[in-house]
Amino acid sequence: MLSILTELVSGVCQESLRPAVVELVTTRGYKGEAPDDSRGDIIEIPLPPWTEKDGETMDIKRRRLLFQSRKRGMLENCILLSLFAKQYLNTMNEPQLRQYDRLINEPSNDWDIYYWATEAQPVPDVYAGEIMDLLKEFTKNKDQEQRLDAPNLEYLDKGSQ
Repeated sequence: MLSILTELVSGVCQESLRPAVVELVTTRGYKGEAPDDSRGDIIEIPLPPWTEKDGETMDIKRRRLLFQSRKRGMLENCILLSLFAKQYLNTMNEPQLRQYDRLINEPSNDWDIYYWATEAQPVPDVYAGEIMDLLKEFTKNKDQEQRLDAPNLEYLDKGSQ
């Protein structure tokens, strides 16, 4: 009798802990690197859809993209994208800034960006273009620069003087 009661309570508790989010259908989400969901306990974490920020001046957009290039979900992209932004962000025109914005903000997994930049995986058509080509070339590091950390922000003060 006790075992039946324990099973019943544990089953009810587990079901009540299961988030209601499981029923949402999203176009963006992250499930992690789990190969399968044999236990039925992995949920997809829904992410808000990426939308382009309208009405932003180019200066504000550059500043936002610089911050977002530096503050990534993984150190590899933090270093890669912040150095890339330091070198190219101030020379990008409006369409290039939009491409870069979409590239670093729409994919839900930072590893995807890293694999595309290092050419370990093919770039989806939606992200292929001038900025991705520039990032792939930058990632090759043909000058063999030492890239161990994100750049200091001192270069920003020099640009505003």
